[in-house]
Amino acid sequence: MTLICGGIRLVIVAVPDCFDTLSARRLAWDYTALADAYVARPDYADAAIREIAALTGLPRGASALDLGAGAGHLTIKIAGLGWDVLALEPNAAMRAHGIRRTRELHNVRWVDGVMESTGQAAGSFSACTYGSSFGVVDRAVTLREAARLLEDEGWFACVFNHRALDDPLQQEIEAFIKSRLPDYDYGTRREEQSEVIEASGFFRRTHRIEAPVSHVRPVEEWITAWRSHATLQRQSGDRFPEIVDGISAIIARTCTDRIEVPYVTRGWVAQRLPRADCA
Repeated sequence: MTLICGGIRLVIVAVPDCFDTLSARRLAWDYTALADAYVARPDYADAAIREIAALTGLPRGASALDLGAGAGHLTIKIAGLGWDVLALEPNAAMRAHGIRRTRELHNVRWVDGVMESTGQAAGSFSACTYGSSFGVVDRAVTLREAARLLEDEGWFACVFNHRALDDPLQQEIEAFIKSRLPDYDYGTRREEQSEVIEASGFFRRTHRIEAPVSHVRPVEEWITAWRSHATLQRQSGDRFPEIVDGISAIIARTCTDRIEVPYVTRGWVAQRLPRADCA
């Protein structure tokens, strides 16, 4: 079923009973309380998006599914390539922000669903993309779903924005976090993704992308972005506000009203093998 709401097409799909288990995973990464702050997170490097476009060679009008689309950070970038994007996001608060931010983009639609079992038709997309969301799923399961969704020789791409931890200010922030959470771990989001992608058996050799980018932001806006840090929030629990306040105090000592934050957009791009080669 397709509904038109405020000029935005919202696709509603029926989902199988196996969603019960996947819904539990969805709740494990519940972004509802973080959604407003998430909008302030920085964009991916334009150079990384251009490299994805060059590697895939997909034309304007190519069909793409952006999985775990969140507030639309990657959705907006790939829509700018002229691709026809279906943005899939399970969290209603995040999806509302994404719909609002893309309301003028006529090549973007939104749908509710989880990455491991999307409810979308097999072989119906030229690209499956993940903007930081590949770090919050069972990667083996979602790679299998991506392979099902992609047409033969379609493309998988995932990207992450990593703060450059060789920057002195970022080093001080990291030391503060570790002083409060000695076992703090970024999980899979800072891992090399090539091995798990290639081990799935569905894709050709992985291409790795790395593009530095600096964002100059109002200090308050960057602190707001920290309030959307789900990995930190999950591991700190009730101490999350205290830790963000501590980060804010560090920034206040070293910055004025604006801050330059160095990032590296890292990505992995791989082409789906023909189905006959995976038999």
